[in-house]
Amino acid sequence: MKPIGYKIEPGANLSGAKLKDANLSGADLRGAALRGAYMPYADLSYANLIDADLRTADLRTADLNHAILARANLSGTDLRGADLIGADLRGADLIGARLKRATLNRANLGGVDLTDANLTRANLTDAKLSPANLSKTNLWGAILAGADLSKAGLFFANLARADLRGADLTDADLSGVYMPGADLSGANLSGAKLKGAKLKGAIMPKGWEQMVRE
Repeated sequence: MKPIGYKIEPGANLSGAKLKDANLSGADLRGAALRGAYMPYADLSYANLIDADLRTADLRTADLNHAILARANLSGTDLRGADLIGADLRGADLIGARLKRATLNRANLGGVDLTDANLTRANLTDAKLSPANLSKTNLWGAILAGADLSKAGLFFANLARADLRGADLTDADLSGVYMPGADLSGANLSGAKLKGAKLKGAIMPKGWEQMVRE
């Protein structure tokens, strides 16, 4: 469904707009105001949303694959079940965002702030999260296999039952992290900080004790 009655252009004011099921694939919405917009099931694949304000927007199950969301403000945004495969989220604000079961395979999340975000069972296979702030982030059961988490801040994050096989955690800060049942086989923990981490029941890579630092 194409949006009717809305001006779709860079810098557009679409705050609170009703855009459920809207077809915005490839749209140029750089710097647009979409705060509180209602956009479940919308097609925003390949859309340009650089510097857009999407705070508290409803983007449940929206298609954002390969969308450009660099420096966008997505704090408090509802992205549950959204498709963000290959999306560019570099420098985006995702504080408190809801990303439960979202798909972020191969997404670029370099420099994002995911403090207090909910990524329960999200798929971040081969995603780039270096460096990213994931402090107090809920990553219970998330798939982070092959993800680049080098220099990421994961202090006090919940990584219980997370799949971190083959992930790069070089110089990552895992202080106080909670990871019972997490699988880190084949992960690189060189220079990582694990002070106060809850590791009981986690599958650790071979020789991990020699990799980490206080």
